Amino acid sequence: MKQMQIYAFDMNCVSHINHGMWTHPRDTSLLYTDLDYWVDFARTAERGKLDGIFLADIVGVYDIFEGSPAAVIRAGAQIPVNDPLMPISAMAYATKHLGFGVTVNTTYEPPYLLARRLSTLDHLTKGRIGWNIVTGYLDSAARAMGFDTLPEHDARYDAAEEYLEILYKLWEGSWDDDAVRADRTQAIFADPSKVRAVKHDGRYYKMEGVHLSQPSLQRTPLLFQAGASARGQDFAARHAECVFIATPTPQAAKPTVEALKRTAEAIGRGADALRVLGLVTVVVGRTEREAQDKLEDYRRHASVEASLAHYSASTGVDFSKYGLDDPIEQKSTNANQSALAAITKEAPKPVTLREIIDQMVLGSRMKPIVGSAEQVADRLAAWISDGGLDGFNLARTVAPESLRDFVDLVVPVLQERGLFKADYAEGPLRQKLFGGSGRLPFSHPAAAFRH
Repeated sequence: MKQMQIYAFDMNCVSHINHGMWTHPRDTSLLYTDLDYWVDFARTAERGKLDGIFLADIVGVYDIFEGSPAAVIRAGAQIPVNDPLMPISAMAYATKHLGFGVTVNTTYEPPYLLARRLSTLDHLTKGRIGWNIVTGYLDSAARAMGFDTLPEHDARYDAAEEYLEILYKLWEGSWDDDAVRADRTQAIFADPSKVRAVKHDGRYYKMEGVHLSQPSLQRTPLLFQAGASARGQDFAARHAECVFIATPTPQAAKPTVEALKRTAEAIGRGADALRVLGLVTVVVGRTEREAQDKLEDYRRHASVEASLAHYSASTGVDFSKYGLDDPIEQKSTNANQSALAAITKEAPKPVTLREIIDQMVLGSRMKPIVGSAEQVADRLAAWISDGGLDGFNLARTVAPESLRDFVDLVVPVLQERGLFKADYAEGPLRQKLFGGSGRLPFSHPAAAFRH
């Protein structure tokens, strides 16, 4: 069986996926504003040979549930949330091999400035930066950024296509590989004939300018994407290298994985150009009994209200308006289309609010994997074999306990079985994952913009 990739999944906030866990007496996530918290997190992840840390982000607040953000403000559910890029330099300085995937929204970030920020991080991390491309789904964000409403779902992806074209031109084409001479004798830092302005005049963006950063190790950062709608999957198959999905079972993951890789194959990138990662939460103990006891301990701190408020924002449906046994209706919303479809038109039978709440074991809509290290390794291996996944985003429960438990208990079992690497490969993040030089391959659309 192939070796899996594993990322520690987190967010620069108190409560990320499993809401309410910050109230546990051993949880330290209240220290999320302290740089030492993030450095310790990165060192633990690298000690476990994890491929990287994947940092989520959201612009706006979850205000669909009961027509107000009150529930998420009370619970600290992704609000307050700090900038995800800020801790990366410190985490990179404290580690040598660990990769970093950071979420930045194309709808609200000028491409010219984002190109410089990510190039800067690629330099400072020595080629270990990745970008998770998102287009947003919250009207609250659109209002906060000065828009009347969020652009339509497919229009956001159309704009993102153009956004990426600008970034590819800047990262791949503005500076030649040998433009920087750093010649002290002749006092020539760079050859002007090998540096050029990028011009773009499109439907959504217009710009002209030289990329402000000299070429970094990867030039284009490793590209992550998490779109699960039909339009999102098409976008991911065209641009992404690592795709993040969230499904309740391996069997539910398999059609999405196959569709993504089939599309990548059809457009000439090849199925192996994509790594598909599934969202998992793990509660592990030295024995099954210890894991179950830990789960029951954690459950006493879970916030169902915060989880429903989060899910309401994801789907665009106010679950507070449903009775426990009312089936959730398919509606036209501008939010996360795949999240709503999973409990409506794609569900084998109508899903009720009670059934949704029953899934919320630890304050999220995903049931955790619970057991001894051997049992957890069995379940992860089944996700790989039955779901076709390439790896996982590991959501935290009680921090830093959950990551330390996984590193100390599960990783050695996976390594023993040959399911996870014993040590890091050398080179930039893309090279560690895909081999080659660390640059995007010629089959990727960005290569067309190289001078």
